[in-house]
Amino acid sequence: MRSRRYDTDVLAGSGRRRPGQREVPKVEAERGLVVEDSQGRFCGAVVGYEKGAVLLEDRHGRRRVFPLTPAAFLLEGKPVTLVPPAPVKPASAGPARTASGSVAAPATERARAKVARASRIYVEGKHDAELVEKIWGDDLRDVGVVVEYLEGIDDLPAIVASFSPEPGRRLGVLVDHLVAGSKETRIAASVRSPHVLIVGHPFIDIWAAVRPSAVGIRTWPDVPRGQPWKEGVLRAIGWPPEVPAAWQRILRSVSSYADLEPELLGRVEALIDFVTMPGSE
Repeated sequence: MRSRRYDTDVLAGSGRRRPGQREVPKVEAERGLVVEDSQGRFCGAVVGYEKGAVLLEDRHGRRRVFPLTPAAFLLEGKPVTLVPPAPVKPASAGPARTASGSVAAPATERARAKVARASRIYVEGKHDAELVEKIWGDDLRDVGVVVEYLEGIDDLPAIVASFSPEPGRRLGVLVDHLVAGSKETRIAASVRSPHVLIVGHPFIDIWAAVRPSAVGIRTWPDVPRGQPWKEGVLRAIGWPPEVPAAWQRILRSVSSYADLEPELLGRVEALIDFVTMPGSE
């Protein structure tokens, strides 16, 4: 009688361990975690999950569903078993929070119409303004601060002159990173006032203020000097070369302050404090 032969390991994927075999660590399948399947054929970030399965998306936007079987994935080249994330505590366990992490005002108070403050915040760049609105919009509406879009810093002197800042009428401005000796720094210095605060985030582009893990990449790539940064990033990570669509994809991946780098958080919080301090009504 011929013996039965197996082409593959009959214990593979069964969850059973041979004597002496090390236990594979368990890792929660948190959104943004980048893993490979155990065969090394598909690498992607966790973008969703359901009972018994996880959805991965690779850098080209392709998605695949994989069962959460033991040792089915590689994390930094080492086998792991993915498990569902720990359940989120219900809202009743603590006060409701806004996307910025602040304690949310009661629903009845949020629904009440508010008179806008005289003080304002201007944000340079359309993408920058959209990101500020998504994370701090609820907070700013709660304190009655209007955010205006600043198309370019060249427009700033005229805006400041027209705004006429004073103790009860403060102006905060968020611009792209300010480099010593640059035209942008000279313009910012020309409108210096005790009632105007201008801060620049340190990133070459607001995209880089979003944590790479939030969009499913390991890091924001370096782009050689002289090349358009956004287009260079899209080429390096293998996304379609459409900047507007890429930005919407990035913006959708941001749900709270935890998806942003601390350097941006500090700049925006400083502006909000500046325009809402006592006497800035």
